[in-house]
Amino acid sequence: MAVDTRLIRDEEMLDRLTAAREHIMREIRKVIIGQDEVIEQVLISLFVGGHTIITGVPGLAKTLLIRTLAGVLDLSFKRIQFTPDLMPADITGTEIIEEDRSTGHRAMEFIRGPVFANIILADEINRTPPKTQAALLEAMQEGNVTVQGNTYQLPKPFFVLATQNPIEMEGTYPLPEAQLDRFMFNVRIGYLPEEDEVTVVKMTTSPQDLNLERLMSADEIIEFQHLVRKVPAADLVTRYAVNLVGTSRPDSDKAPDFINRWVTWGGSLRASQFLVLAGKARAIMHGRYNVSCEDIRALAQPVLRHRILLNFQAESEKVDTDQVIKRLVETVPEPKSGLS
Repeated sequence: MAVDTRLIRDEEMLDRLTAAREHIMREIRKVIIGQDEVIEQVLISLFVGGHTIITGVPGLAKTLLIRTLAGVLDLSFKRIQFTPDLMPADITGTEIIEEDRSTGHRAMEFIRGPVFANIILADEINRTPPKTQAALLEAMQEGNVTVQGNTYQLPKPFFVLATQNPIEMEGTYPLPEAQLDRFMFNVRIGYLPEEDEVTVVKMTTSPQDLNLERLMSADEIIEFQHLVRKVPAADLVTRYAVNLVGTSRPDSDKAPDFINRWVTWGGSLRASQFLVLAGKARAIMHGRYNVSCEDIRALAQPVLRHRILLNFQAESEKVDTDQVIKRLVETVPEPKSGLS
C-alpha cells in the first residue's frame, strides 16, 4: 500500500502546532498572568492570518501582551502610537528626493514606514482621524501599500494587532464599519481575579530578569496557516456558522424578535468565513484535525461583537453586543445531520 507522504507531513505539522501552542503559552505566561483565553484568541488569529483588536480599559496589559507575543515569535515588530496628528505617510512611508553625491543626480526614493513589519502594534487606533485609520485598509486587506502610484509588498506573514480604550470617548474617532470588518477578532480583556491580581502586583513590584525564548519563524507560521485551511469542516458545521451569522441580521427570515428589536446591522459574510477559519485553528491547536460546532460557539463573541451594530432601543434598555450574541448562540440550533 502506498504511503501518502502529504498526510504524514500534515500529521507531523499538527503535532508541531499543538506543541508550539503550549510553548508559546508557557513563555507568555512568564509575563502575562491569567489571560489564557485572550492569549489563545490572539494566537488563533495569528495561525489564520487575521488581524485583531484588543479592547479594554487602561492598565490591563493590552500593549504588554502584544509586545510579549512579538518577543516570543521570531518576527519583525513595530509599534505605532496613534494620535490625532498622525498622518498616513507616518504609517506607510513617503517618497523623498535623494541626491547621489558622486554624480549630482537626483531621484525619488521611497522611505518605508513602520507598517513594513510582520507584527504591527496599532496602539489606541481610535485616537487618530479616519483618513489616517484608512491608511491601514489596503495593508490589512491586500498585504501591500500604494504610495504615489507605486505598490510595495509588505513582509509575510503580516498582522495588525490594535488596541483601543472603550471608556475614553473624548478625542477618539470610532473605526468605520468597513475597517472594523477587516479585523478577524475583537477580543475583550477584563479585570483579573483577585489572586491573579495579587500575583501580578508581586511580580511587577519586584526585580525582574525575564528571558523570552523565540519559538517560531515567519516560514513556520506561514506553513501553519496553510495547515489550518486544510482542516476539514463538515457541511453541518459550516451551515451552523452561516446560520448563526445569518440569524444576526435584522429583517431576515431567520431573525428572532430580539434581533429585530435591538440590531441595526448584523454580521457580514466575512463573519461566517472567520468563524469557520477560527474554528479550524482552534481545533488543531487542541490537537484535533476536524472542526466542531462547539469551536464555532466558542469563538462567536470575538468574531461577531464588532460586526453587530446595535440601535438606540438596545442602548436605552442597556443591552450590549455580548448579551445579544450570547442569546443568539442559545437560540440558533445545530443543523441536523444529513441535511443537504
